[in-house]
Amino acid sequence: ADPVPPPRVGRGSMGGTLALALPPGKGPHQVGCADVMVGHARQGLFLRLFYPCLPRAGAERPLWIPRYEYCRGLADFTRRSRRWCAPLFSIAIGSCKVPVSWNGPFKPCSSGYPLIIFSHGLGAFRTLYSSVCSELASWGFTVAALEHRDHSASATYFCKAEAGREEWIPYQRVPQGQKEFYFRNKQVHQRAEECVRALRLFEDIRSGKSVLNVLHQDFDLSVLKDSVDLTKVAVMGHSFGGVTAVLALVKEPSFRCAVALDAWMFPLENALYLEVPKPVLFINTEKFQTPESIAKMKRLSSRNSQTKIITILGSVHQSQTDFTFLTGKLINRFLGLRGTLDPYKGLDITSRAALAFLQRHLNLEEEFDQWDNLLEGIGDSVVPEAPFCHSKL
Repeated sequence: ADPVPPPRVGRGSMGGTLALALPPGKGPHQVGCADVMVGHARQGLFLRLFYPCLPRAGAERPLWIPRYEYCRGLADFTRRSRRWCAPLFSIAIGSCKVPVSWNGPFKPCSSGYPLIIFSHGLGAFRTLYSSVCSELASWGFTVAALEHRDHSASATYFCKAEAGREEWIPYQRVPQGQKEFYFRNKQVHQRAEECVRALRLFEDIRSGKSVLNVLHQDFDLSVLKDSVDLTKVAVMGHSFGGVTAVLALVKEPSFRCAVALDAWMFPLENALYLEVPKPVLFINTEKFQTPESIAKMKRLSSRNSQTKIITILGSVHQSQTDFTFLTGKLINRFLGLRGTLDPYKGLDITSRAALAFLQRHLNLEEEFDQWDNLLEGIGDSVVPEAPFCHSKL
């Protein structure tokens, strides 16, 4: 399964027909964004932080695709030639920016913002879910979008201690002759452990430890010290990241719930289903899931009445990534990255259902319970559980 195929750019799709218009968050807070890398080894962490920020005139916006190397990684992931495909990606989407304030001034909060650790899908990286991460941040969450180092990102890197020397970690396919389950299972355990390490990073900041961001950015992590509420922490992810979020609940008692967007359930060993201690919200798209995968989700909901499964009609697997906001005349027919549902409406349903669920399980004093109906699959373009369909998996 290749859950997050990026756009296939070919002849006739250029000429300005590929544009990205990511929606700004609709919540009451403006959103800031910073990249954080901790440690000089693979065992460190790399994440993009989305957070409520103070307004700043003329704020810089970060690039959606942060470096050219990620265009090469997307070419590798889609099994296309780096030589021609990477430059095409770069021309088509390389100048797109995210509508947030880059290293914007953090907005202090004495009661503390709840924290969401976000895990990306196969072949993705930390920036490809900017729309949902910034939407949640605009409603008063600190969101840490990880970039995993298990070879499941289309590209990522770490900085060695010697004067800024970078080591890149390429995307890796399942080695020939190896069973996919064993390869992916090892990855999902590493990913869930990275989610736990991300939580430890925030605990270090909270306790007043000095945490060095090796990227030398203008964002001082110590501003988070008294403004993140570590009694209210959730884990969330898409596809491979969705099942990562489920496993993270088993590994870390501080995670109070998980939101799994179109979770790819395949890599998790059966014995662990009995050990998932907390509620999960499964938000599925219409075209991705298999009966086997839904059966695994139902094993969890049968053991925990607070675990919910809903499906967004008219959506496809990529509807929960930023790629769904790529616009242009040829896009719908050519890229297959969009379902029939308007992507802005899809994002609304996804984020509102997540907010209602987070309110319930993090005991928030907001009014997100106005969207509780979505958790029962009641509403326009939403159904409870999963309509049977033929999956592409």
